[in-house]
Amino acid sequence: MEKIWLKSYEPTVPHNIDYPKITLYEAFKRSAERFPDNTAINFMGGEYTYRELLEMIDTFAAALEGLGVKKGDRVAIHLPNSTQFPIAYYGALSIGAIVVPCNPMYVARELSHQLKDSGATTIVTMTRFYDLVKEVQPDTDLKNVIVTSIKDYFPGMLRFLYTVVKEKKEGDRVKVAAEDYLFLDLMKEYRGKKAEPVEISTEDRAVFMYTGGSTGVSKGAVLQHRNMLANALQVKAWCSDLEEGKEAFLAVLPFFHSYGMTTVMNAPLFTGCKVVMQPRFVLADVLKTIDKERPTLFPGVPTMYVAINNAPDLDKHDIKSIRVCISGAAPLPIEVQQQFEKNTGGKLVEGYGLSEASPVTHANPIYGKSIIGSIGLPFPDTEVKIMDIETGEKEMAIGEVGEMCVRGPQVMECYHNMPDETKHSLRDGWLYTGDIGKLDEAGYTYIVDRKKDMVIAGGYNIYPRDIEEVLFTHPKVLEAAVAGIIDPYRGETLKAYVVLKEGESLTEEEVIEFCKENLAAYKVPKLVEFREELPKTMVGKVLRRVLKEEEEKKAAAQKGK
Repeated sequence: MEKIWLKSYEPTVPHNIDYPKITLYEAFKRSAERFPDNTAINFMGGEYTYRELLEMIDTFAAALEGLGVKKGDRVAIHLPNSTQFPIAYYGALSIGAIVVPCNPMYVARELSHQLKDSGATTIVTMTRFYDLVKEVQPDTDLKNVIVTSIKDYFPGMLRFLYTVVKEKKEGDRVKVAAEDYLFLDLMKEYRGKKAEPVEISTEDRAVFMYTGGSTGVSKGAVLQHRNMLANALQVKAWCSDLEEGKEAFLAVLPFFHSYGMTTVMNAPLFTGCKVVMQPRFVLADVLKTIDKERPTLFPGVPTMYVAINNAPDLDKHDIKSIRVCISGAAPLPIEVQQQFEKNTGGKLVEGYGLSEASPVTHANPIYGKSIIGSIGLPFPDTEVKIMDIETGEKEMAIGEVGEMCVRGPQVMECYHNMPDETKHSLRDGWLYTGDIGKLDEAGYTYIVDRKKDMVIAGGYNIYPRDIEEVLFTHPKVLEAAVAGIIDPYRGETLKAYVVLKEGESLTEEEVIEFCKENLAAYKVPKLVEFREELPKTMVGKVLRRVLKEEEEKKAAAQKGK
């Protein structure tokens, strides 16, 4: 198929990009050389310039080398957003090590699987997770355990207050075994030293990015330096009015997730911009940070924008510095988009990505035509096609539904240790995403749903997203999810899970009636459950799988009675 989407590009967005043949560390170093005195990162008020951050990265690289870490070794980074994350990340990459980002929310079983599967021999972890790491260490190849505290790079007074008031309560006061290392001790010991130069190619592996959460199967997507660099530069090109060295990115998305790693760490740090970090999304803290630090770009997920829109004291905060937001990880409801744009005066558009593509492949034009319900257009140098769901071999026509496939420089090399999964997902350079979608005449892509989330009830193929979009339009609904649960008669039946806005009330009958007015009869949920919150991944993607597992447990318990 011809690249019909190119005709819908903004005139200022290039169709192709000239990617420099450099590594991720070299990309950061170039920024540091161009903007040495610019603030690179701000974390809890502690600021470091590009020159200072580069020095810390080089010091940490020398420390890793001193611990015996070599090119190709895996270094796990088990941290929330913090100053230590980019230090460990670029430090490891600079000596040719492969970074394995680990979700700090993982329980022992999940962390053990990831460390074993990746073959990580070194881990950088936080004091509060130290006991967990020591619990799983005997089952893994871990030799070096490097421990840091969240307070290590806090500014002076805050660090003192944290030590006195919060450290013990938060679980950060731990005794580190003699054979393990303290991050700050290593930084002190190796200050002023540099690692031996290592030859690293853009084709070398940079990151094992584990997919997980929504599918329940954790697979390590192998991303090369060129994949990650390409995606950061594609993000920059898409934000065509981004001014190098002048923007501030609000980094609430976690760096250990591919979306956060590319959009709020790599992209700003490769363009001399400031990264304003938060360890996690806490509404009051985020609003205060926006007030004080005046970020201009805020990549996020719908749940973050929903929370800000519904903040009871929003009128006491000035959030009008925010100019551009790309929303990912979940569908962006129109009401959320319109309200957020009204609140900020900026632009909020929906995009799309997956870990296997570093991760972003699509976004709506920021200043061009943004279509609600569409994930937008493929990024520069990125192609899309829709293939039939059954065989994946027949290309579908415009408007027809099938599995969305993408191809581009950001697409992974393979899955680590999973040749069969790789063969299934990567065919002739095309990544089969597992998402069901369609294209329109202007080249905009629409995701209908996940292949795995499609519900077959009464002989109909039903996509939960269609129903969720309707539920989001109800003025009393804050969040909603729909899942197919086992039904002896229909095969599956639809159940809606609804979180109401504060102070509101609705009945099951009222929700069903609302759906009847706005949906075909076969799409109307038969059951409604009101909840305080929905199960989500760390990035804010609703876990339909968990909802279904809960239903299965309930059914099994009923059967056993």
